[in-house]
Order: sequence, then structure tokens, then C-alpha cells
Amino acid sequence: MSEVRTFQAETQQLLNILIHSLYTDREIFLRELLSNASDALNRLQFEQLTNAEIVDPDAPLEIRIKSDAENRTLTITDTGIGMTKDEIVENLGTIARSGAKKFIESLDGSPNKEAAQNVIGQFGVGFYSVFMVADKVRVVSRSYHPDAEAVMWEADGGTSYTLDTGEKATRGTEITIYLKEDAKEYVDDWQIKEAIKHHSDYIAFPIYVNDATEPSNKQNAIWRQSPREVSEEDYEGFYRMLTMDFNKALHHIHMRADVPMQFYTLMFIPSSAEMGMFATRREPGLKLYARKVLIQEYNKDLLPEYLGFMQGVVDSEDLPLSVNRESIKADRIMALLKKTITTKVLSELKRLATNERETYLKIFQAFGRNLKQGLVITAADRDELMPLLFFPSTYDDKADALIPLDEYTQRMAQGQNEIYYVIANDFASARRSPHLDAFRQRGIEVLYFSDPVDAMLPMGLTEYKGYKFRSVDEGDIDLKDVGEAKEEETPAESVESDQFGLLVERVKTVLGERVKDVTESKVLVGSAARLVNTEAGNQRHMYRINRMLDREYELPVKTLELNPRHPLLHNLTHMLQSDSDNPLLNVVIEQLFETALLQDGLHPDPAAMADRLTMLMQAATNGKSES
Repeated sequence: MSEVRTFQAETQQLLNILIHSLYTDREIFLRELLSNASDALNRLQFEQLTNAEIVDPDAPLEIRIKSDAENRTLTITDTGIGMTKDEIVENLGTIARSGAKKFIESLDGSPNKEAAQNVIGQFGVGFYSVFMVADKVRVVSRSYHPDAEAVMWEADGGTSYTLDTGEKATRGTEITIYLKEDAKEYVDDWQIKEAIKHHSDYIAFPIYVNDATEPSNKQNAIWRQSPREVSEEDYEGFYRMLTMDFNKALHHIHMRADVPMQFYTLMFIPSSAEMGMFATRREPGLKLYARKVLIQEYNKDLLPEYLGFMQGVVDSEDLPLSVNRESIKADRIMALLKKTITTKVLSELKRLATNERETYLKIFQAFGRNLKQGLVITAADRDELMPLLFFPSTYDDKADALIPLDEYTQRMAQGQNEIYYVIANDFASARRSPHLDAFRQRGIEVLYFSDPVDAMLPMGLTEYKGYKFRSVDEGDIDLKDVGEAKEEETPAESVESDQFGLLVERVKTVLGERVKDVTESKVLVGSAARLVNTEAGNQRHMYRINRMLDREYELPVKTLELNPRHPLLHNLTHMLQSDSDNPLLNVVIEQLFETALLQDGLHPDPAAMADRLTMLMQAATNGKSES
């Protein structure tokens, strides 16, 4: 019995956008319908392995496209799993998970005509793209269940759709598209085949166009081919089809193994963490097949979280299937698969880092943060990950001159048995750090941990090849036997000890509990002061991590070291002796402390220094114009 139902409001809005907006490439409707057909066949193939009662068990798994130029129709038929009445209402009458709303919001009321063709598949609204070319669409489907009846669904892009009993003796789904006048080119054989080649060449089931006896798609699972048989163009085409990322992948890993299990994998490293603005695969995870049957679209158990940027497929001959198509047994085979694939990815990254530095640095710039995360949270992989980390250093003093840890250790200074690093919010701040004075004077190289996420590295990066990592702001570092100190042309005189002692006491009084102590610096050269850590352990950098994660944090209380050889300290000592009540004395002490905070990236509110700086500039320029 025929019945008319109304689309949900968001679906109506979506249809209106698709029907009345122009797109540069409307043929993506065919890509979406063929992908749906392929999925229906995948589902049926799985049922054939686990369910004995199936309609037409001997029917070939295939997709057929028939065009009728006279009636301006295009019919796509698959022999897949089919749909019951309830399923057809769920799949075509509504859009799950607010897909329509997200799609509409992504267009923001002003569709990007060059990009919308790729957005469609991203939000699960692929079927509705057919209304870009259709005046009317009729779907007739029969489920694989033996007792299921055929059902008909029909819509013209308006506010409602019609449901009725359908006429279909065989299993599967038949979609008839009544093309618009300006879309009649899609009945042309050549146009259809070009669209298949462009978008659907690697669909695993044959696609026949009209009366052709040969499929129009390659069909072969590229990941099961020998790498020697696959061209770069084939890899690029498969990656584009897999992800809809039209930026070329940085690298691919194609492997097959027979022991300890038989499996095939083809993985890609995207060019960017964003994967292209309109790529369809947004979730981490690999496509998982068992004997060419798609089990999971996004399997997150085949690689550790920090390698979640990898895109690709894994196909195993030994993988056990469960009753549920969308899940697998979490057993030793999956664990072994993960270990084997992870080892392969890490070894390939290590090979690139050693032999193809330029390629690897592009990968590291895009996904270095992922690898750093892995170093911290995956203790078992630390030894494999450490050679993959690259940093700028004081050796070249350039933000883009990245070096591995091996290169650092090979040119350590004489007597050096530790690896030194400085943490800062950015590269410019790092290279101006006062903590580097003594290291530069002795020719000791220091690594710049200047990426915001580098603050977490000390939790996982404790030593490398027997060399302990030390932060240059640690107060107990002794460099007297490391490297060779450069002789100063005119060594600066220190403030006399008794006078310096009075200044230290004044600083302690002004700063109070904001500092743990105030001491004389033995290492500062060109800087007046620095804040040093006296606490051991990796927790001393937690405030940076909490700040990065936008969590509550307290400023660490550190020891302030003063350089008695610096002119500013000489001036302060003289002022304290001659005019100890001068209000500028306390103002300069405050500024000295907050400058040290700023240099370490600790100052919670740098703008708060503005009034004090204005006062200091006013004092510095007072009467100068008359001299």
C-alpha cells in the first residue's frame, strides 16, 4: 500500500542546497552511489560466510549500470545485501547522526562551488548528491532475508517521499535516476566509464556499463599486488580514492608477509596533519579486510595511537571473523598484526631519516608531534622513536636546521657526557635564553625544545645511548671540565662581595616568596639574571603542559641568579649605596625579576609590565635632552 512521508526538516534544507547550487563536478553522485553499492556487496559477502539462508545465493556479486538516452534515465543495480522497508526508511528517509546539519553548517550558507563536491561524502549524505542531477529518483530493494518483500522508495527532491511495495524478484538494490535536462550527458557510455575510472576504479566488485561483458573498473585489490607491478600513478590514484585527499601523499609503505601470518598492507603518510581540507577520511584507523571482506572501515587497533595519521588498508588471510561484521576477536592474531605493522612503519621511518633526509623532514614537520607523543605515552617504543626525533640546536642556530640525536652526540664537546636542552615557547625565545650564556662561551651545543609540545618530552626523554638529558636551567650543572671557555678580551669586574650581599638581601625583601632564593651566578655572561630550577624530576615542567592544555596551573617558584659582572648590577649596587630609599630601586628589581620570567616563557601577563616600563623610560630620559 502506497504511503507518503515527510522528510525531516534538515534533510529538506540539504536537498534544497544540493538542487539549487551549482557544482563544478556533479559526477560525484555516481561515486557515492557506486560506493554504496560496493558496501552492500561487501555486507552480502560477509553474510555468505556466516549465514546459510540467503536469497539468490548463487547470484554473482556485481554492479550494473544501464543508461536510456531516450527516456533520460540511468539505472544502477547491485546484487548486494538489499534493504527491508524499515532499513530503507532509516537509510533514505532520514540522515543519521545529524549528518545533514553538519553538512549545512560546513557550507555556512555560501557553498564553495569548487569544494562542495568533496564535502558531500564527509558527512554521510552521499546518496542525496543524486539530486544534483535528478528530477526524480526511484529505489527498489529486496533484502537478502528469504522472507523479505521488495520495497519501493521514490522522491523528487521535494519535502516528501513515497513508500510502496516494490517489484523485484532478485536480491539487491536498483536505483533509477530520472536525469535533469542539463544532466543528460550522464547517459553517455564514455562519460560513465570516465567517472568510474576517476572515482571507483578500485572497487572490489565488477562494474558493467550497459551491455559490456568486461568490467569498467580495474577491480584488483592494489594492496594484494606485488609492489613491482604497481606504478606511482596507481599508488596516487588509490590514495586519492581511499581518502579523497587531492594532495599527494608524502610516502607509501606496501608490504606482504607470509610468516608469522599471511597479510597484505598498503599504507600512506599524508602530506599534512589536516589531510587536505575536504578529505573524506577524518577518523584515525586503517581499513581492515579479512580475505578481501571489509570488516572495519576505521580500525584503531592495528597501530599505536601516535601513528594514527597513517592511512591505508590491511588485509589478512588468518584473521578470524566474528558473528558481527563490524567487529573482530581481540586475540593474539590482532596483537601480532599490530606489532608487525608498527615495527614496519617505524623501521621505514628510520630508513627515511637516515637515507632520505629531505623526505623524512617533511614527514616530521607534519607529524613530529605525534612521534613525540608516542615517546611519552608508549614506553615500549621509546628506543625506536628516539632516533626519529629532530631538533634545531645552537650549532646552526636556525629554526629549520633540524638534527637527530645521533648527530648531536657525535659532536659533543670534550668532557661532555650529558645532552643539554633548553625549553621555550618558540624558537626566537629559545635562542635568546640567558641559560645559554655559559654553554655558548664553552662551545657546548644545546638542543632547542621550542615546539609547544616539547615541554612534555622530559617525561619520556631521560637518556639516549647512555647520555642523560639535562635542562640548561638546572642550577647544579657543572661545566668547568666540559669544553673550553673562551677568554674575554676585557673581563668584566664583579661587584664587591659585601656590596653584592646587600643587594641580594634587598632583592629577597622585594620579591619575597615569589623566589625560592637569590644567589650569585657563576655562569652568566651577557645576561643580568636568570631563574634556575633546583628541583629534580620531570614534574618541574608540568606547568608548561598544563598551560598548553588550558588547565589551571601555578607558576613555579625558582631561584633567581644575579650576574655580579653585569653593568645593571653595578648600577643597582651604587644606587643602593648612595640612595637606598630611591623608589626606582625596587622598580628595577621588579622588572629584573619579571624580565627573567618573560625570558623563560613564564610571565602570566606580560602586558602588566607596561606601566613599570614607562616609568623606567621616563627616569632614563629625565634631563637627557638638556645635556
